[in-house]
Amino acid sequence: MYAAPALWQMHPMLRVPMDERKVAHCRELAAAVADDVQTYIDGHTSVGAERTILRSYGVDGVDDQGAPLVNLAVDRYAKAGLLGRGISYWLGRQLHDGARDAQDAAERLAYAPEMDVGEGGPSVETVRGVLAPHAKAAIARIDRARDEREANKAKIVPGPTPLKYVIVATGNIYDDALQAKAAAYAGADIVAVIRATAQSLLDYVPHGATTEGYGGTYATQENFKIIRRATDEASFEYGRYIHQTNYSSGLCMAEIAWMAAVERLDMLLNDAMYGILFRDINPCRNFVDQYVARRIIARSGIIINTGEDNYLTTADAVEKAHTVLASQFVNEAFALRAGVKEEQMGLGHAFEINPSIQDSFLLELAQAQLVRQVFPRHPVKWMPPTKHKTGDIFQSHVHDAMFNLVGVMTNQPIELLGMFSEAVHNPMLMDRYLSLKATKYVFNTCKSLGDELEIKPDGIMGRRAVQVLDEAVELLEEVERDSIWEAIAKGAFADVKRSRTGGKGYAGVMARAKDYVNPILDVLEGEA
Repeated sequence: MYAAPALWQMHPMLRVPMDERKVAHCRELAAAVADDVQTYIDGHTSVGAERTILRSYGVDGVDDQGAPLVNLAVDRYAKAGLLGRGISYWLGRQLHDGARDAQDAAERLAYAPEMDVGEGGPSVETVRGVLAPHAKAAIARIDRARDEREANKAKIVPGPTPLKYVIVATGNIYDDALQAKAAAYAGADIVAVIRATAQSLLDYVPHGATTEGYGGTYATQENFKIIRRATDEASFEYGRYIHQTNYSSGLCMAEIAWMAAVERLDMLLNDAMYGILFRDINPCRNFVDQYVARRIIARSGIIINTGEDNYLTTADAVEKAHTVLASQFVNEAFALRAGVKEEQMGLGHAFEINPSIQDSFLLELAQAQLVRQVFPRHPVKWMPPTKHKTGDIFQSHVHDAMFNLVGVMTNQPIELLGMFSEAVHNPMLMDRYLSLKATKYVFNTCKSLGDELEIKPDGIMGRRAVQVLDEAVELLEEVERDSIWEAIAKGAFADVKRSRTGGKGYAGVMARAKDYVNPILDVLEGEA
């Protein structure tokens, strides 16, 4: 399985004061919060989770209107009130009754004039037996992709940390592929194809290669293949492994996790609360789907990138820095319950303090170092300034340079590069080139700076680190007392309030029946 602890090592010298007992207490509180939600998750499923399982069996394709077959089959049984037994149960019955394969069985579920409502027929044990080889094949598909990816990384070693992460977002997947290779040539280590605007709100995954998209490119399995081919070519041509990233979030997060796993993606943006807070996705739906997504991610060895950096775009980065740390503890707890290893948790944070504040750089440095110390084995993801950028590209370039300096001083494993044109337009090839050039300069000239310095315990940075950790403890104690459901409803994170039964996708959540059948999830959970 995936493990790369040496790659994420932090500097031994640069340290802020940190009470290990308080860190341990935070983890205990976060564990209690996650356990409460896990009880709910274990008793429920969703249309998104069940569609993922159908895809895992090999079901694919769309009808003449572009509706995915997995949607047609799952929606039919959800509307009939039968999905609580799991789509696997109904698929297994069709396989038992003579369907040629999973694809044929799913077509029967979607289109058969007479709907199977479970009267008579095989027992649940018989259905499980019929499904066993299909579940085994699904798991083997994840494992083959994982092993191939890790073999490539063994042959072509990734660059040194901080890994330089850039985004392409043309809307046309073929143009994205060209830009991905160009970025790799210029020095990028990670290439993310940002998703088309609002794809996270679609309750289906578009099919095939796409050439149009506003604000980004649709996440589809074919698009994943196209970018993987481009990043593989770049890796072999430039002699440096290039990581591929996309977004496993929204109403189809589990389906996208499956597609990413079998297409050998290296990283996925995947967060336990981002969709709730920033896309108004129902909390129940989001928590169920993120669990299934992360079970697949755990098996595949993919690294997740969480979204705490976004909190500081809606809340003040000085006053609410502790909410980032508290959420990181919660995200870690949720991920552990889904079998994700620490070495796969790219917990997010950001350089978003108003630059006009005196000593803001010291506050940013203190927060960044605290996060590295609290999560020393994690591939933490460091995000650039965006909130306080304007059309002044020269000031923006300096702002990014200060961000890069913090990144290399604290050895943030993954660094998403800032763009001087952030507040002007989507990055052009030259924008990325200049950003990479400036970043390489800072990383090279200051590579060992963090090893050479010590932080005064009673100085600005020392006091700031103590304050942030203390406030994170207080917040987690409140969340544990009231529950995460109530904390989200009150706006404890990102100053955004969401109710337990509100938001998008709640109708797609249902309780599991006592005889719920899901052999693929059984295997994924058994491994943990």
